[in-house]
Amino acid sequence: MKYCFLILIIFAIACRKAYNPPVVAANANYLVVEGSINTGSDSTIFYLSRTVNIKQKIVANPELNAVVSVESNDNVIYPLQPAGNGKYVSPGLNLDNTRTYRLRINTAGGKAYLSDFLTPKVSPPIDSVGYIVQSNGLQVYLNTHDPANASRYYMWQYNETWMFNSFFDSEFIISADTVALRPANQQVYYCFASDSTSTIVLNSSAKLSQDVIYQTPITFLPSTSEKIEDRYSILIKQYALTPDAYSYYQQLKTNTQNLGSIFDPEPSQLPGNIHEVNNPAEPVIGYITAGTVSQKRIFIDSRNLPAWLPFTYYQMIGCAADVMAINTQAEIDFYYLHNPPYYMPTTSPGAGAYPICTDCTLRGTKTPPPFWQ
Repeated sequence: MKYCFLILIIFAIACRKAYNPPVVAANANYLVVEGSINTGSDSTIFYLSRTVNIKQKIVANPELNAVVSVESNDNVIYPLQPAGNGKYVSPGLNLDNTRTYRLRINTAGGKAYLSDFLTPKVSPPIDSVGYIVQSNGLQVYLNTHDPANASRYYMWQYNETWMFNSFFDSEFIISADTVALRPANQQVYYCFASDSTSTIVLNSSAKLSQDVIYQTPITFLPSTSEKIEDRYSILIKQYALTPDAYSYYQQLKTNTQNLGSIFDPEPSQLPGNIHEVNNPAEPVIGYITAGTVSQKRIFIDSRNLPAWLPFTYYQMIGCAADVMAINTQAEIDFYYLHNPPYYMPTTSPGAGAYPICTDCTLRGTKTPPPFWQ
């Protein structure tokens, strides 16, 4: 009986055959278009890329050397300039919102793509941005309304900037034969970092009698987040959408952010509004919108928050225990000359730590952004 069971196992292994489903085996190389035609004073920015096969190791596949422009229904052309890595930009266009506009893309490979003509949607101003302190962090929210009841469908994007500090303050500089106090213009304790999210935030007042959005959640900042250890700023941009655009972004959010469990909906194909001129059946990923953008920025200071200790990053990499005595010239020579900069001095010339624990410029920049207060 034992041998029969062994033979069955060998037979089962021998009969197994690799299965490559069509989605893995397909050699898809579809155009992806991300951006919006800004008819106001802000820049119009589009990102062009190509899809990659699931089994490929590359993630980014930018569409380079394309010719991109905005066209009006009275045949005026507004070119966008390449800015590298698949990014195409035009300064504020200040367009007439009573006309319609479309996007044209001519790729270096000889293909031409056109979006549908779009009627611009004018975004109302953002009334306010605030936050609610919860037991485990901050909930950032937004309020807006349209007195004309003409917007109804909204999308928000946001950029975050924050000031943070290294775990140790490197107060000394050690060279080959000297130890000196670190001058103020070479401090590496406080730095700035920023992030542009890809999270899709949507809300609608279509089922309400008034076009009012009240305390819609934008982002949650855990109490352990480094972003709020000192000073944090968020810039929120608001877009008014058509019902079709809103439906597209709802489906995109479902496909990209609400997957992962057996109870989540299955991903589905997204019908966009941009097409290949000579082959309309070719899939193109993206939905072009047009209109003005409203924006508002707020700052949040840690002194106005509970006494949280958001040091999880440094604890994760072991900085709390990463202090080493450096006493002799031989030790200095080894750590600072043979393996620079393996260790950096902290609060005294005789104590050192890994640079990632003492030099904030390894993760950010010392230069504050122009808007920083």
